[in-house]
Amino acid sequence: MCDHHTNDKHGGTDRRNFLKTSVLATAAVAATGIGAGTAYAGSDKYAPPANPALPPSDMKLNLERTALVVTDPQVDFLSPTGVAWGVVSESVKEQNTVENIGRLFAIAKEAGITVAISPHYYYPTDKGWQFEGALEKLMHNIKMFDRPGAYDLQGFEDSGADFLPQYKKYIHDGKTIITSPHKVYGPEQNDLVLQLRKNHVDQVILAGMSANLCVESHLRELLEQGFEVAVVKDATAAAKIPEGDGYLAAIINFRFIANAVWSTDETVALLGG
Repeated sequence: MCDHHTNDKHGGTDRRNFLKTSVLATAAVAATGIGAGTAYAGSDKYAPPANPALPPSDMKLNLERTALVVTDPQVDFLSPTGVAWGVVSESVKEQNTVENIGRLFAIAKEAGITVAISPHYYYPTDKGWQFEGALEKLMHNIKMFDRPGAYDLQGFEDSGADFLPQYKKYIHDGKTIITSPHKVYGPEQNDLVLQLRKNHVDQVILAGMSANLCVESHLRELLEQGFEVAVVKDATAAAKIPEGDGYLAAIINFRFIANAVWSTDETVALLGG
């Protein structure tokens, strides 16, 4: 990777150290607060219930009207050189997220369905916001997804804001829709819904980062807009910090509100793989 991640001059080391000291330093304390009285242990906490109370999914794909939507398939989330790696890496590795997103890209291209990327970028003017939520503050402090400007790609390639290198052959094939950036978590501020509607898409296979933030926010908005949405549960991941396990929070809500929750294996099979 280029100097963005290794050279203090570009802020890479400082950004990672900031995240490590502000979040990871308290992880051991948080770990001691989880244990006795907790209703789950290890990876079992993510397993579906043995006796579900909710009705099963009846979602059936019509590939002519289906799109794969991937949120934030970017270096800052999915690479060891990314500024968020310290808090998302455990979840990414547990779910095999990087590889599973790659499998979804590959099968979506083979199946010929619409593929859309909803990326996250911050420009210098975004740093002038007068109020922010907790994660907005953190992302701005560690310079996550930073770009020098809306029309400036200087230093973009292989930076934290860039797409993961192994995904670029799918994303830059001249067919994949790359929407304007979302700025907080959901797609309300970008052109994702317009692009899907213009392609006669009303079913969405949703994946990407991170589970309880951008993925869940995209899920909620797309549902409100009348789309049928299946979330691919192991093609996403989330931060684990003292405040909680973001993936656990997300997987519970996915089960409550999505039209379907599938694994990557199930999704690949449904797309003809």
